[in-house]
Amino acid sequence: MNKLDIHNLNLFYGNNQALKNVSLPIPKNQVTALIGPSGCGKSTLLRSLNRMNDLIENVSITGDVHFEGQDIYHDFDVRQLRMRVGMVFQKANPFPMSIYENVAFGLRAQGIKDKKILDEIVEQSLRSAALWDEISDRLNSHAFGLSGGQQQRLCIARTIAMEPEVILMDEPTSALDPIATHKIEVLMDELRKKFTIVIVTHSMQQARRISDKTAFFWMGELVEHGETKQVFEQPKDSRTQGYVDGDFG
Repeated sequence: MNKLDIHNLNLFYGNNQALKNVSLPIPKNQVTALIGPSGCGKSTLLRSLNRMNDLIENVSITGDVHFEGQDIYHDFDVRQLRMRVGMVFQKANPFPMSIYENVAFGLRAQGIKDKKILDEIVEQSLRSAALWDEISDRLNSHAFGLSGGQQQRLCIARTIAMEPEVILMDEPTSALDPIATHKIEVLMDELRKKFTIVIVTHSMQQARRISDKTAFFWMGELVEHGETKQVFEQPKDSRTQGYVDGDFG
């Protein structure tokens, strides 16, 4: 079953076409990796899935993105969409407040004030992000005191707390060292049991390690997509073959 279905999506920044007739299924409870050279449209597509591109001037879009059968560009309240489709950015962006308040922030914004409920959700979210055991004794410490990898997992916990159904990740480990990267990848493997994950990554090794499906983009076009093993080992298009072989990119 697909969580999201993208049909004939075109996106323009003014006169510049960034996405060209993209159609792509996003299966439920799997990790879909978007790969390709810089500027190929993969991050633009990711931002289209929770309408982050709405915030950019002169953007126009044609085609459809269906979330469980509903067109997110016509049938959805944007605020509701972004609660159900969470986002983790390339650079960890904790809020300038305590670890606890980072996770509780969105819950408070929703009107949840009961401390017992907040405590339970904060703990569960930090556990789900594989961070609780490392920071449970300093929840009131400033989030900026965490390491880069811990800050990124805190941002994932903050996203999980809002109980989304889909988590979008835009190169979430590109600024992290190998050990922190490994922790995030192990975490993603666990998160796919509850969430649908779409990740943009420049690391082909990472895509091979963590994704069920891979989609390769080239100059705004979706060249091919399929099972990750097939895309890397038996690509159907010569451009995909060249990219996974390291001939360019």
